[in-house]
Amino acid sequence: MSLQYIIDGYNITNHPKFINLIPKKYSDSRLALIQFIKISRLRSSPNNKWLVIFDGYADSSLDNLDAGSIGVVFSRRVSADERIKRLAESAASPKNIIVVSDDKEISFFIRSCGARSMSVEDFLGAKDKSAPGKNPIPEAEISYTQMHKINEELRKRWLS
Repeated sequence: MSLQYIIDGYNITNHPKFINLIPKKYSDSRLALIQFIKISRLRSSPNNKWLVIFDGYADSSLDNLDAGSIGVVFSRRVSADERIKRLAESAASPKNIIVVSDDKEISFFIRSCGARSMSVEDFLGAKDKSAPGKNPIPEAEISYTQMHKINEELRKRWLS
């Protein structure tokens, strides 16, 4: 059984526990969240799907975001909460959906649709089991600007 995780992005990135987990080298907490999900224990099943929803529009720093198998959506004109509710409401199999958010309104709505909700604290706590005292997000060896330049150079060489 594959699970669909729908994550309220800013709800996690603004959570004090997450802020304490991310290394100071990460200038963008959204990128840190994607990295966090990539290395998490919950990703152990290749069939699990991930969708991170952020409020608003993407900015230029995320134009070339390579999240791999993790879907990243910006809700644009509607709120991320509304987008999450619509996804849960229209799901063919809501029992396989887990929504990660501390928003009580979303949690109640999700459960009324037959899906499950998970608090941010539980979501972050599930990743802490790897090694006590060890930061679950590795320190970035290069800056985001350097990564962007490398990606641009590779794009020019491979796509030209």
